[in-house]
Amino acid sequence: MLPIRNGVTVTTAYQQAQQEGQHVVRAAILDAATRLLVTEGPAALTVRRIAGEVGCSTKVIYTLFGGKDGLSEALWLEGFARFERRLLEELDDGDDPLTSLRRGLDAYRAYALAEPDYYRVMFLGAMAGFKPGDEAVGAARRTFGLLVRGVGKCLEAGALRGGEAVEIADVLWMAVHGAVSLEILGHFDEPTAARRYRLLYDSVLTPFLAHDERNAP
Repeated sequence: MLPIRNGVTVTTAYQQAQQEGQHVVRAAILDAATRLLVTEGPAALTVRRIAGEVGCSTKVIYTLFGGKDGLSEALWLEGFARFERRLLEELDDGDDPLTSLRRGLDAYRAYALAEPDYYRVMFLGAMAGFKPGDEAVGAARRTFGLLVRGVGKCLEAGALRGGEAVEIADVLWMAVHGAVSLEILGHFDEPTAARRYRLLYDSVLTPFLAHDERNAP
C-alpha cells in the first residue's frame, strides 16, 4: 500500500525508481546512502536506515549489494563512474590538446560541485575505515589516467614541455583537489572560486608551457 500524507498518496523514491528499472533503483539507494553518510556520519550507514530513507525493504539492498560492505564499495565505484563520464566528455572533445586539458580541469571542479557527497566519499574520507577493493582502486587509477593521458597529448603536441606526464598530472591534481575541497567546505563562493580555480591551474601549467603558448592571447 502506498503511504498517504495530508490526504495525498505519496510515491516513495524506491517505488518511483522501481518503475524505471533496476539500475535506477540502485542509483536511488546509492544517492540516499551518500546523503546519509555525509549529513549524519558513518553511523547512519546501516542497511535498515538506508532502506527506510529510500522506501524499500532491506532485502532489496542485500540482493543488490550483499550488505553494508558491498554498499560501501558500490558508493566508491558509482562516484568514480560518474566522475569518469564527466571527464571523458571534456578530455576527448576534439579540441587542441591544451584546450581539452583545461576543459578537463574545469570538468573536475564541475563534477565536485555537482556531486559533493560523492566527492567527499571518493576524496575526503567520508567513509572512515573503508578500504577499497581491487576494482575500486582500479576505478580511481583509471580516472587519474585520463588526466595523465590529457597531459601526455599536450607533451606530444609540443604545447607542454619540461616535465613528464605523470609529474605534471600529479601537481595539477594536487592543486585542483585542494581548491575544490576548500570550495566544497564553504571557504569560497562563486564567482570568486571559479576565477581563483582557473588562476591556480594556469599558474601550475605556466612553467611547462611552450614559449608560443605563453604568449598566446
